[in-house]
Amino acid sequence: MKFGKEFASQMVQEWQEAYMDYNYLKTVLKDILRFRQRNSSTPMASTSKGSLKRRVSLYRAFSGLTSRHRGSPKKKNDDEVILVNAVQQEESEQNYQTMFLMSSESGGENELVFFRRLDDEFNKVVNFYKKKVEEVMEEAKELSKQMDVLIALRIKVDNPVMEFDGADLRNLASNGVSSPSATAAHPINGRKPGLSHMDVIQEVEMSSEGHLGDEKQEDNEEKACDHSKANGHEVEIKGFRPASIEILDHVKINVTPGTPLSTLKGILMSSNSDFSFSRKELRKAEEQMTQAFIEFYQKLRLLKSYGFLNQLAFSKITKKYDKITSRNASKTYMEMVDNSYISSSDELTRLMERVELTFIKHFANGNHRKGMDTLRPKARRERHRITFSLGFFSGCSLALVAAIVVLIHARHILQSKGRSQYMENMFPLYSLFGFIVVHILMYSANLYFWRRYRVNYSFIFGFKKGTELGYREVFLLSSGLGVLALAGVISNLNMEMDPRTKSFKALTELVPLGLLTVVLLIIFCPFNIIFRSSRFFLIRSILHCICAPLYKVTLPDFFLADQLTSQVQAFRSLEFYVCYYGWGDFKRRSNNCQRSDVFQTFYFIVAIIPYWIRFLQSIRRLVEEKDAMHGFNGLKYLSTLIAVAMRTSYDLNRGMTWKIIAAVSSGVATVIATYWDIVIDWGLLRRNSKNPWLRDKLLVSNRSVYFVAMVLNVLLRLAWMQSVLGFREAPFLDRQASVAIVACLEILRHGIWNFFRLENEHLNNVGKYRAFKSVPLPFNYDDDEGQDI
Repeated sequence: MKFGKEFASQMVQEWQEAYMDYNYLKTVLKDILRFRQRNSSTPMASTSKGSLKRRVSLYRAFSGLTSRHRGSPKKKNDDEVILVNAVQQEESEQNYQTMFLMSSESGGENELVFFRRLDDEFNKVVNFYKKKVEEVMEEAKELSKQMDVLIALRIKVDNPVMEFDGADLRNLASNGVSSPSATAAHPINGRKPGLSHMDVIQEVEMSSEGHLGDEKQEDNEEKACDHSKANGHEVEIKGFRPASIEILDHVKINVTPGTPLSTLKGILMSSNSDFSFSRKELRKAEEQMTQAFIEFYQKLRLLKSYGFLNQLAFSKITKKYDKITSRNASKTYMEMVDNSYISSSDELTRLMERVELTFIKHFANGNHRKGMDTLRPKARRERHRITFSLGFFSGCSLALVAAIVVLIHARHILQSKGRSQYMENMFPLYSLFGFIVVHILMYSANLYFWRRYRVNYSFIFGFKKGTELGYREVFLLSSGLGVLALAGVISNLNMEMDPRTKSFKALTELVPLGLLTVVLLIIFCPFNIIFRSSRFFLIRSILHCICAPLYKVTLPDFFLADQLTSQVQAFRSLEFYVCYYGWGDFKRRSNNCQRSDVFQTFYFIVAIIPYWIRFLQSIRRLVEEKDAMHGFNGLKYLSTLIAVAMRTSYDLNRGMTWKIIAAVSSGVATVIATYWDIVIDWGLLRRNSKNPWLRDKLLVSNRSVYFVAMVLNVLLRLAWMQSVLGFREAPFLDRQASVAIVACLEILRHGIWNFFRLENEHLNNVGKYRAFKSVPLPFNYDDDEGQDI
């Protein structure tokens, strides 16, 4: 792979504008090369055409092999073409400027442009790197303060009856023998009970001003300072300084309502953020600190990678310049790079080492492998069996579709008397799986294109590294479910009842219910099979949607709720399952669901539930974030909810009045939703942008794709109004089939919406250099507000 592609693939995508513009500098070098090729008659000592061309420098007087070692003064390099100087700017900002010494030569203007742009890129990289290092140093100080509180809380919880003043060290150690709480195991760091005396571990205080040598000295002191008398329990401790628990008097717990119960408590009564010194409180604080350390360490790793990758890019581009111009500028320029802040500063490396030492000692019980595995989760590996299974199930799906077509034609099913009975009873059962398969297929396509256009979807959704699914795994799930559903369809293609029993076979009629049961069992299976972490992530997000607005709304939650709005027919199919198998006569394929008042009531309710969830989520975000746009978004979903309610009422009651009300409400909701999709969610239709009527930044280079997507969104939105426009049944299609097709078109529209919605979210992250999620810290000092890192 060429370095340009490798450079782009290794970037932190949210920081891509802060990286060196390698492609532009290559373009400038190509201009230099083209100029030199056009003017190839430059002074060169050459022989006849086709012979070797030698540089004039090869004919200079020989200076000797040992002249420098004889003590002769060092002369200026005759081949030196640039001089690099550091220039002090305002606000103590240091920039670098390169003086090109050969600008008077032919084509020197192009080379002068190259070095000016090279300086601009280098100054941009150094300033960004320095700014980020300063930020992580501030975050390190905050984490240090949090660790002081955590250690004090550990001491307080393990020794609840003791008061420490920082001097009574012998009492601390001796009481550690008899106090059962002092040896209790912590759930995070895995301390084990049953020790003969309290193991004294000098706590590592993370500081941006610390020295690694201090760590080694402390470790040596730990090995030499602890010893006990042979006939007693008295422990002599040297160099051990316990954390003062007085700090707990100036700190409060950071109470964040993360569950419905805590949210209700926060609403009904003032939240009590004082310490209770319970183990539950300690365990929660340790969990939060563990997550904060993991996220902080990931930030340090990516920042270190940023510095290294840019240094490599500058080395590559200057060597390309040397190759094209036959000069020797890369050595001089890279000496400057090596002496700059981005190369010479070791603050980041030292901080990473201290974070590792702190995390291993405090959260991994000194287990280096366990600690580093937690800090550095491994990326998910591509497995050949996934590809093989995907091909196998996809082939089976196509074969089953062909088999169904052949059976329909061979048995003349479309002309049979039981066709309408099948469509009224069996088709809604299997259409549920069709809706799910189509949605999973669209999500698989979304993953493919997000990955192709470098949208950091795993960060946006908050997937844990190493557990996120790729498009192959998702496509495998859809093809596997498709095979099961198509096999069930074939088993129920019999249109005639048994003349002897006047009924269908009970076993085959129960196939849809059995298939649904299998799917639900797989989703809720507690064993580590079939992508358990992803299944539990989905279940948690569904729970947050159901309990809206009691949970804090995150992007995965409202993104999933948006997906549910396109699955209204799937929810109605689930309702039909309950009615058909609970109160219908499934052996004879008959039901009275449409005549049931209870069924019609829930038919109305399940249609508005997804929109009601999004409305509640928008209200919760409005209250928390104080952003009026969330209020407008809530009004959009409220208008859609009213439109769906009116359309459902029209479906159930008919009449011209209901039709007019449904048409007006649906029209208004369609206009509002279409505008919101294109302008707000996608960020398009910016008249004064660099790309007219689109936006300034686009991931897809072909701009016509965006215009096609906008047109498709409008057309597919109109399909949403099919029930009030009168297109209920085509001459060659059953009513149930037409409803299913319209539902699939809505899923297709939402799949298109997904790509551009996440593209816009990704570009917003890029514009704000937001490459890390904020992690709430467990403690608040009296003079500070709640902080995140």
